Amino acid sequence: MPDTLPSFKRRLASMLYEGLVVFSIVLIGFLLPQIVLSGFGWSVGPRLLWLHILVLLMIYFVWCWLNGGQTLPMKTWKLRLTNNEGGPLRPLQAVLRYLAAWPSIMLFGAGIIWALLDKDGQFLHDRIAGTRIRNANPD
Repeated sequence: MPDTLPSFKRRLASMLYEGLVVFSIVLIGFLLPQIVLSGFGWSVGPRLLWLHILVLLMIYFVWCWLNGGQTLPMKTWKLRLTNNEGGPLRPLQAVLRYLAAWPSIMLFGAGIIWALLDKDGQFLHDRIAGTRIRNANPD
């Protein structure tokens, strides 16, 4: 059975759903601790705030990708992240994908639009990290 890439629309839908999950993670793991800290009169500089968000979301994504290759939205949309050969990601590969996804998405979605021009339909951060989003095998 040939390996087919999930459709661009399906991967985008999963990313939109992921945005809701990320919002809740940031709300609970970032905003609430900051509210508590400010209640005690502690203030944190903007660089440390960004670092907090970066690390918080890295823990979420890398842990999910290394433990089953799926976040909750990826499970819902029956997608799985693998290395190019179809195996599980290595830890550094997962971190590289996460870090490459930031500019890929934040630069007006250039790394997402890249998939429309890529010969294999891969996002730029997947191309950089040597990863691939595949259709998940039915359980």
